[in-house]
Amino acid sequence: MHKVFFWNGNKSVARQSYELALLQACLKATNQEYASVELRVDNTDYPSAKDEANIFSNGADILVTVAGNLKFKNIQKWVITQPITKGLLGYRLLIVRDELLPSFSQVIHHQQLQVKSIGIPQTWADAELFRYNQYRVVEKGNFDELFMRLKNAEFDYVALGVNEIEEIFKNTAAPLGGLSLEPSLMLYYPFPLVFYVAANQARLAHRVETGLNKIIASGEFEVLFKKHHGGLVQRLNLKDRKTFTLTNPELPIEFKGFSSSLLD
Repeated sequence: MHKVFFWNGNKSVARQSYELALLQACLKATNQEYASVELRVDNTDYPSAKDEANIFSNGADILVTVAGNLKFKNIQKWVITQPITKGLLGYRLLIVRDELLPSFSQVIHHQQLQVKSIGIPQTWADAELFRYNQYRVVEKGNFDELFMRLKNAEFDYVALGVNEIEEIFKNTAAPLGGLSLEPSLMLYYPFPLVFYVAANQARLAHRVETGLNKIIASGEFEVLFKKHHGGLVQRLNLKDRKTFTLTNPELPIEFKGFSSSLLD
């Protein structure tokens, strides 16, 4: 049986779970044309941008990342241009220290957020995006130490995608005490997640693209999306938050017209 190696590291468990289920659905939908495969999943985290960029050289066949990820800019690959999360990851909520909650509740202009500092782990794809939008970025360390550094006032807030912030806050930030999910603000930037496929795996790229289109047409994609993210818009009150929109300078040309359908 043919094996497919899916690298699913450097992300939250919430993302890993959805992205694996989606790939499995794409492969299953194309079993008749392509035959079944054995999916091998690797959740290894690579703190170095260089190691992550070399993932295809180390045997990975497919992964999910944000369109235009700079780490893969000079890497040959196939890009499946159908976004897989309705732009979910581009909606960002904030985690802040409790004592700063009053100052965040008074933010009404973009510039008031720009003067506050955002903590981002090294190599994350959105660090450059925030700098481009003239935000004060403290890019340092890894994800595991992010919230202790926030608690220690090395920066003012952390911004995470709405698809992962609840799980991360509950399991990582809340146990430290003194940190809260800010209730009134949201950032948005076009940040579509897509499949990248190794350059020597054209057949796999075509298969996954075909499968993705099939499950979208059949409604299975919507069922899967709701299973993993249903109720999120209402639960996090996304439609009533004050939203500030940022520019994504690395958005590839084929995604220039991309807009999220999450809040439709």
